[in-house]
Amino acid sequence: MSSEPSGRRSAGNAWRWALAGLIVVVALAVAVWPRGGDEPEAPQSPPVASGVSDDMRAAAGLPDCPTGTANGNGPLAGITVGCLANGRSVDLAAALAGKPALLNLWAYWCAPCAQELPYLQQYAQRAGNAITVLTVHSDPDEAKALSRLRGLDVRLPGVLDADARVRTAVGAPAVLPISVLLRADGSVAEVVVKAFDGVDDIANTVAGKLGVAA
Repeated sequence: MSSEPSGRRSAGNAWRWALAGLIVVVALAVAVWPRGGDEPEAPQSPPVASGVSDDMRAAAGLPDCPTGTANGNGPLAGITVGCLANGRSVDLAAALAGKPALLNLWAYWCAPCAQELPYLQQYAQRAGNAITVLTVHSDPDEAKALSRLRGLDVRLPGVLDADARVRTAVGAPAVLPISVLLRADGSVAEVVVKAFDGVDDIANTVAGKLGVAA
């Protein structure tokens, strides 16, 4: 029996080693290759809680926000905000449609706002159903808004406008407080850039711009 030449044996061994190396490389590539869509996705982080409980809302004692079924018009059309009383979404223009409104833009850290808010509550009581008076907290900290209103003993319907969309929509400057007087059709009658100094100041301004006597 003839033996295999040494050169041929060396070539065969080299080929087998090359094949073994190729198999190892392929196996490693398969191990690290990104998986397709068949595997389940990693679990998502839970949403961040707002920090406002039902008890906090109840303690503030705020009335529910106005609601409406008509399509809202004017610069506030399409703006949805959260109601401070219960956290529900409010279509602002639709909620205010059909009646004159006074929107008071404020924040918990604003000292002139704190002086003005009790006057607004007294005005709302005087005016009754002739006009909607709605506070608009123009800061994302809802818990501090509720705490501030509770401390002032102000119980007006209010909404949270965390990113100041209302101010932007009506073209108001970046100061507080601001009162926006809206006609029944949703158009802006006046943007009042000051703090009212009393109930009569509010009543006279509203009567002059909106024709609502109180």
